[in-house]
Amino acid sequence: MPAWYARLWYPLAHEKAINRDAARNGVDPALIAAVIWRESDFDAGATSPKGAVGLMQVMPTTASFIAGQDDPPPGSADALTDPEVNISYGSWYLRYLLDRHDGSVPAALAAYNAGPENLRKWRDSAAARGVDLRVPEDIPFEETRAYVRDVTDAWPRYREAYGDRLGRAQDPG
Repeated sequence: MPAWYARLWYPLAHEKAINRDAARNGVDPALIAAVIWRESDFDAGATSPKGAVGLMQVMPTTASFIAGQDDPPPGSADALTDPEVNISYGSWYLRYLLDRHDGSVPAALAAYNAGPENLRKWRDSAAARGVDLRVPEDIPFEETRAYVRDVTDAWPRYREAYGDRLGRAQDPG
């Protein structure tokens, strides 16, 4: 897909904040852009039925957890509607999940979408059957399987379409 065509399907905004927080957290900015695209389609005012807020659809309880860590991102956990704060918190949390899942982007994305506790339960269930959980194939939630596929498909598209506007690609692992 040529870059000009990909830009029609995959919008980009807030690249300064994306690049800043990608560098701060050691995550590819194209991955962060793909998460934002899938979570909110770059609508800073988006709110989910479950209460997730902003560009990266951060839950207020997750923001409170992040704010209580030793190395929280800048900004108040109460300001998730601010794109700068939302991208800082969402990017920090994505890095946190990558670190907890040995750098596996699909596993981190599944945990980002369905929650770390669900991912743990699915892994435990697979282990009890003597197999490893394949992500996204073995995820029982269709929404989460689609989410992981959508983001991992969009990630290289963002890299190709906006390589001139997104910072250097980083291996998130």
